Amino acid sequence: MKKFIVGALAFTPMFVFAQGNLSNIGTLLDGVKRLVGVATPLVMGIALLGFFWGLAMYIFNVGDEDKRKEGKSIMLWGIIALFVMVAVWGLVGFISTALLGNTTTGGTVNVPGVSGISQ
Repeated sequence: MKKFIVGALAFTPMFVFAQGNLSNIGTLLDGVKRLVGVATPLVMGIALLGFFWGLAMYIFNVGDEDKRKEGKSIMLWGIIALFVMVAVWGLVGFISTALLGNTTTGGTVNVPGVSGISQ
C-alpha cells in the first residue's frame, strides 16, 4: 500500500498538468511518427541485406549442402520479411487514404526535368 501511495504522489504533477493541455500527447505522437518514418527504411534495408546475405551463402557454398540450405532459409525469411513490411505499409496507406481521407502518407513524386523548360 505504501508503494502505491508513493507512486501516486510521484505521478500527481503529470495528472495535474494533463487535464487541459493535450499538446504533450501531440508532441509524443509526432515524435513516434518521425521515429517510425526513420526506422521503416532502415528495417527494410536490413531485411534486403539479409536476403542478399542468404543469396551469397547459397552461391558461394556450392559444395556444402548444409550451407546452401541455410542460405535458402535466410533468403526465404528475407523475402517474407520484405513482403510483410511492404504489405503492412500499403495497407496503412490504403486505410489512411480510403477511410480517413489523408493523402499525405504516400508523399509526392518529383518528376525530373530540365530547368528553363516548362512542361
